[in-house]
Amino acid sequence: MSEVEDYTGRSGRNETREEQLDRNWAELLQELRVLQMGVQILAGFLLTLPFQQRFEDLDDFQVNLYLANVVIAALTTALILLPVSVHRRLFRKRLKETLVSSGDSIAKMTLAGIALLSAGTAALVFDVAAGRTAGLTAGGALMAVMVVLLVYIPMHLNRRATEDTAPHEQARH
Repeated sequence: MSEVEDYTGRSGRNETREEQLDRNWAELLQELRVLQMGVQILAGFLLTLPFQQRFEDLDDFQVNLYLANVVIAALTTALILLPVSVHRRLFRKRLKETLVSSGDSIAKMTLAGIALLSAGTAALVFDVAAGRTAGLTAGGALMAVMVVLLVYIPMHLNRRATEDTAPHEQARH
């Protein structure tokens, strides 16, 4: 199929493969913008903590958890920026499919970073405010919720959609 031929794929859209890749890239960038805002808010919150009076009262566990969260925030920020760097390197090299595919993988890794950061931040806040047991419980519970929301539900919806379209695909053949 040449680039000028229509590409309908599974989306049912009447677009060329290049148009589909352009649309996918634009959607991916929009998703990364939303993720970036969440990471910036959490990272900003974390960066203010050492300047609070109570920070000196943190025990070793809390300081280490805080530092782990800062590292996770920095790495997640780097992941969010990675598609831009990849785009700059692949720009005008006709590698849009590689760009979109790698961007998809990077977005999934970013979601994992945000899940860890959210759980770690909740664990730290609960630990300081309500004690170690509450902190570990809150962090673990939030991580479990994140796994359900970010992994299980999308996989379940994908499986259900695949099952729903399978009879239609067989009927066409």
